[in-house]
Amino acid sequence: MPGIKKHITIPVFIPMAGCPHECVFCNQRYITGKFVLPTVQEVHRRMQDYLQTIKSSETTVEAAYFGGSFTALPLAQQEAYLSILQPFLASGQINGIRLSTRPDYINRHILQMLRHYGVRTIELGIQSFDNQVLQLSGRGHTADDNVSASTMVRDMGFRLGMQMMLGLPGDTLGKSLFTAKNIIESGADETRIYPALVLRHTRLEVLWGQGRYVPLSLHEAIFWAGEVVKTFEQSEVRILRLGLHPSQDLIDGNYLLAGPFHVAFGLLVHSALWGRVLASIPGNRDASLQLEVNPREVNAAAGYRGENKKCLMTRFRKVEFRSNYQLTGRNYIAHYN
Repeated sequence: MPGIKKHITIPVFIPMAGCPHECVFCNQRYITGKFVLPTVQEVHRRMQDYLQTIKSSETTVEAAYFGGSFTALPLAQQEAYLSILQPFLASGQINGIRLSTRPDYINRHILQMLRHYGVRTIELGIQSFDNQVLQLSGRGHTADDNVSASTMVRDMGFRLGMQMMLGLPGDTLGKSLFTAKNIIESGADETRIYPALVLRHTRLEVLWGQGRYVPLSLHEAIFWAGEVVKTFEQSEVRILRLGLHPSQDLIDGNYLLAGPFHVAFGLLVHSALWGRVLASIPGNRDASLQLEVNPREVNAAAGYRGENKKCLMTRFRKVEFRSNYQLTGRNYIAHYN
């Protein structure tokens, strides 16, 4: 819509160098052995290459260090990665820096340094607010660490992101909802929601092979995620992503052994939520149905591969979806002819 700036993130992948922990779901140690950390020169070239493709002045650009615990890196390396971005900040080519890290690698000294270098958003990989889940997952931090880190991040003026995982060892739907509520209460601005997957070269692979861990089915993960999404929708927390980014290694099955991975996981979740809403519409085989929804919701309302529309077609002679910018969320207006 007019007046809303487009947001572009330039990602830089930082393998898990410096992280002393080996979470049950993480194969970053194996990946790190195959991929070296980017040099500052490579980061600089990546910024230049991306920025050459961005033409519009109506765009907010953010550089982001993803894939690892940034603040677990040696301090000199952190400063080198941040220093290389300063000319882009000074020229206005990028508007801020985002990074992800662990809640137990945050303190006020580090935060002061990050603020000095123009970091605006810090994403904490908290994964859960349940101490049993954190312990069984080998996270090496507690729910209290989540609270302490999020409080410091907020108090020092950063935007706060918090990442959570569904279906970790010991997890239940109730515990995942508890985590979502605590993310809200922590004052997070945004969140990412990932279902746990069994990847090669992880401790979870061993537990799964021994029958001591059973990942969520795709159906279960969609339902759990839907309940978590509804919880966040009652707050101001923005959901940035549902499901892991569909990298080629996941798609090809090079690392994935089991678990609820789908290239369109987010759409599946929103489609399922719309399906529940539309199921309440009384059918009339002699009538056609026109449904007005927000244009951003059209695909989800129709359903993944049109499943919701197909379901409605069993109850109506004809079904059409129309855009209405005045509507929000999963609100709709139905017309019958």
